[in-house]
Amino acid sequence: MNNHGQRGATLMEFLIGFVIAGILVALAVPSFRDWIVNTQVRTASDGIKDGLAFARAEAVRRNTPVRWRMPTDGEAGWVVEAFDRGASSWTQVQQRVSAEGTPSVVVTASQSTVTFLGTGTVTPTPTAAITYGISNPNGGDCQTAAGDGSVRCLRVTVSTGGQIRMCDPVLPTGSAAAC
Repeated sequence: MNNHGQRGATLMEFLIGFVIAGILVALAVPSFRDWIVNTQVRTASDGIKDGLAFARAEAVRRNTPVRWRMPTDGEAGWVVEAFDRGASSWTQVQQRVSAEGTPSVVVTASQSTVTFLGTGTVTPTPTAAITYGISNPNGGDCQTAAGDGSVRCLRVTVSTGGQIRMCDPVLPTGSAAAC
């Protein structure tokens, strides 16, 4: 007697496995795409917040005006510059290019330049908080409180006193991360 167990798999078993794998991939692709779009928005928001915080810290450390600015035409990202009193000019301290993980993100700003004094306050003193809205139009519309939209857009604000925070405009008032 020769009892040999089955070795390998049949063609039908392979086909069923491929069909199941294909269905799972088809279900995961839209969620993965949304995750990538939302990650780009989050990365850009973190970059702007960190750049503003760096500019404020440098102003305090150097006890001289330091500005964070969005670039002029032809540039992308942001630039931090310190005022050189001896030369009466601005010297670049740090720069971030938008191609660093966030090429399709759009930033809408209430003010393109923020200048911090050595005390950490903003000059000239704005009448309202300075806001930077970050979205990714390639992913669709921003989410709303009603649940419309597929992109979790974020906002970075600089208060009149120089405090910097990132917030989510969709969250209800009272939430720590709400705008």
